Amino acid sequence: MENKQRAYTDYEYRNIKNREREVIQQMLDELKSSKDRRYLFKDKHAVTDIKDMLAYSAENHPDDPLFKQKYSSKLPYQEISFRRVYEDVNGLGTALLDLGLGGKHIGVIGRNSSEWGESYLAVIGGVGVVVPLDRELNEDELHQLTIKGELEAVITINNKYYEIFRNIKAAGDTQLRYVINADMDQDESAEDGLLSWKELREKGRKKVWSGDRSYLDARIINTDLAAILFTSGTTGVSKGVMLSHRNLVLDAILCQSMFECHPGDTCFSVLPMHHAYECTATFLTCVYSGASIAFSRGLKYLRKDILEAKPTIMLAVPIIIENFYNMIFRSLYDQVSDKLLLKLILEKTAEKHIRIKLPRKIRAKIREVFGGELRAIISGGAAIDSKILDFFCDLDINALQGYGLSECSPIVALNPDKKKFIKNASAGHLLPFVECKIINKDENGIGEICFRGPVIMMGYYKDPERTAEVLDEDGWFHTGDLGYLDSDNYVFITGRKKNVIIAANGKNVFPEELEGYLLGSKYISECMVWGGDTDPSSPWNGICATVRLDEEAVKEKLGEGYTDEQAEALIESEVDKINEDHPRFKKIAHFIIRKREFDKTTGLKIRRFVEDNKRA
Repeated sequence: MENKQRAYTDYEYRNIKNREREVIQQMLDELKSSKDRRYLFKDKHAVTDIKDMLAYSAENHPDDPLFKQKYSSKLPYQEISFRRVYEDVNGLGTALLDLGLGGKHIGVIGRNSSEWGESYLAVIGGVGVVVPLDRELNEDELHQLTIKGELEAVITINNKYYEIFRNIKAAGDTQLRYVINADMDQDESAEDGLLSWKELREKGRKKVWSGDRSYLDARIINTDLAAILFTSGTTGVSKGVMLSHRNLVLDAILCQSMFECHPGDTCFSVLPMHHAYECTATFLTCVYSGASIAFSRGLKYLRKDILEAKPTIMLAVPIIIENFYNMIFRSLYDQVSDKLLLKLILEKTAEKHIRIKLPRKIRAKIREVFGGELRAIISGGAAIDSKILDFFCDLDINALQGYGLSECSPIVALNPDKKKFIKNASAGHLLPFVECKIINKDENGIGEICFRGPVIMMGYYKDPERTAEVLDEDGWFHTGDLGYLDSDNYVFITGRKKNVIIAANGKNVFPEELEGYLLGSKYISECMVWGGDTDPSSPWNGICATVRLDEEAVKEKLGEGYTDEQAEALIESEVDKINEDHPRFKKIAHFIIRKREFDKTTGLKIRRFVEDNKRA
């Protein structure tokens, strides 16, 4: 499934591109005539590939900002227009081709930034295959991915990663020829392939000005391999997900049938851009729609940056949204004079199935936390308690849940951006042209969720055995997630097949379900449920949970100087309440209060395979 070098005549290539555009336009015409009222936004323009996507927006929104970035804490956000990005990308791409990297695999690693975005667009838009790398991996892991991904160049966005890849290159056991650093003003050693990104880009821009059209005229077939995404999930097994231009373009377009970005919107980028979720749903969606991306400098500066950037849209994982939710409750309690009224309102809105419209004054104060312009929050990457999303919806900030996997480019389901169609207990409504089936159903109709459609990956890179395990002959991708599909085509997820705990009576217990109940307690901020010993005589027999406390809530209940024994008694009472509503085989038998952070992926998911996550 590698890209093949094809010698098309100009006439043949034009016919191929015309046919690609016709196929996508036919799909958009079919979307336009769809009777499904949940596809709210049907007027879309056809693009064939990522290069075409950027060119369209640069032509139609030349002076609108694509990137908003802080280069110093003392300076405001700086804007970089679509026109400037387009020129930069053409310059960088031309220079990379001049290095002999046409058709090669090129890694990109580092902080979310315009440099990261331009590097990704340059590589994928006419040079070779882009390989976004996880910036949280250590040197040994990155060394292995350099070998596994057959990287011939890596673009590093800051010095930390430059030093790592200098070492990897010097080891001499990889195909790595160039390490290109965005933090250097000048090449360290052109002979040794240690280059400055800035100098390289400017050389390329001069070549374009002097008439070099090697990159501008580069040929892209949208079914060819465009990107390899190495997964870093909770199972510990890294696989190279192969995605084509067609996969990525269609996912960026089709997810906008239920949620639409517009020129003038600002999406707040806080998740790492190497993640498929952030890369497609924020980055490529903005490139397609003419919207802007404002980069956060990291979780440490999250609140400051969001107040300054004043975003209209934010994509996040549940833990970030939950932290905002808890912060709002605490800050409001400090600010509002009628504390008894506020306490009653907040307690009621925290209860399931109870919705109380907050007073206008309180709603205004909450919106200020996000800069005052936020109109939508999208949650993905893991399940979130629907009452939290409902709370934001009551503020007239539409909070939606979506569902995606790297192997699906990644979005396959999303809640529509209209209150009457939002079902936040679900993971979302199926995207257009995405099919879903549930196989091996149990007595409750729950089975493995499978998808088929134009956003499904080409396979795992040079791993036919693992590809065959998840992609069947009919094109169905077997997710490993368990759940069901309702009559309105909303996907509901109940758990992960590999995570299922088999109880003593042979019944299946989904840890995600119990984790949801635990997180319903205001005293628990994070948790992981796991199966203990199967030996009935073991003191750790049965279902176990590791929990982290919400310190503020516990202090409010027990006082500043609470003891470990008091905290344990409080959590035990919370667990007892949960157990009351469950049969014996599903009861939580033991819990551990953990004072340290959990070992997590860069998507902030707790790694279930790490034994230390089961300890205090």
